[in-house]
Amino acid sequence: TTLPVATKHNSCTLQATLSMQGAFQQPVTLGFAGERVRFNSASGPLYVTRSGQRLTLDFPARPAIPITETSTLEHALGVPIRAAAQARDLLIEVDSAACVREYQPDFSAIAALDTFAVMLTAPGEDCDFVSRFFAPAKGVPEDPVTGSAHCTLVPWWADKLGKKRLHARQLSARGGELFCEMSGDRVSLSGEARCYLKGDILL
Repeated sequence: TTLPVATKHNSCTLQATLSMQGAFQQPVTLGFAGERVRFNSASGPLYVTRSGQRLTLDFPARPAIPITETSTLEHALGVPIRAAAQARDLLIEVDSAACVREYQPDFSAIAALDTFAVMLTAPGEDCDFVSRFFAPAKGVPEDPVTGSAHCTLVPWWADKLGKKRLHARQLSARGGELFCEMSGDRVSLSGEARCYLKGDILL
């Protein structure tokens, strides 16, 4: 069973996840009774399925192209760079999860870079990899949990670690945990959503 729901942003994970959670909690009101929802997103159909308490979103992968010259980026970002690559977003790999966690971003410097956003990432301590996501030029200084970023992060770490199933953490102040899988040219992201507000809108 599918339920068409429009999302206005390219692969807007938060909107899709919250919309699906609402669909499962209000099946009678929405005329929905299934384990699968289809969303119409700017990047094409986006399918979300439920298994127990876990929701899984299926995205097209967005692999990054390695960048060899990183000295300018190191100066702009103020962090030693282990590797860098460019897709829609700029991927910056650093040495450790502690470096990602403790990073103090200069939002003006990040906004001045010629990229949609910057992803800071490193090998994890209790997971496969960690990351943070900054898009100040788009009005998002730091996003708490970013599904679209993992369309690039998962192919990057799947190749580096030689594994298709990956456990990730986003180290924003709020934090987030994702269970990821690389499957051909697709990336699946799984996690949990909790209802925090219910209400009615009268038009």
